[in-house]
Amino acid sequence: MRHRSKKKILDRKKAPRTALLNNLATQLIIYEKIKTTEAKAKTVKPIVEKYITRAKVDNVTNRRMLVSKLTLKKANKKIFEVIGPRYKDRNGGYTRIIKLGVRQGDGAKMAQIELV
Repeated sequence: MRHRSKKKILDRKKAPRTALLNNLATQLIIYEKIKTTEAKAKTVKPIVEKYITRAKVDNVTNRRMLVSKLTLKKANKKIFEVIGPRYKDRNGGYTRIIKLGVRQGDGAKMAQIELV
């Protein structure tokens, strides 16, 4: 039975799904705004918020954890030097999801996720 199972599978196996979510989180940190499907946006939101909460305290443990998750050095540098200090006094809610309608090709619900 699947009691209290909340994760989205996104029609992928575990390794491709984690790679997809880490890449989406990296791109969101670099560009601060990305357009993706609504399901992917809802899935990546808590991941990015946990990363930003870690980046608020700059120590070796948090740096090593985020280096293992974020795929680009530019993203690691930006999250610790720009984004972490920006949200120092904020207790959560670093991202916002804006629904955009449906994609013309296949009718998938599209959304824009951005940093507040």
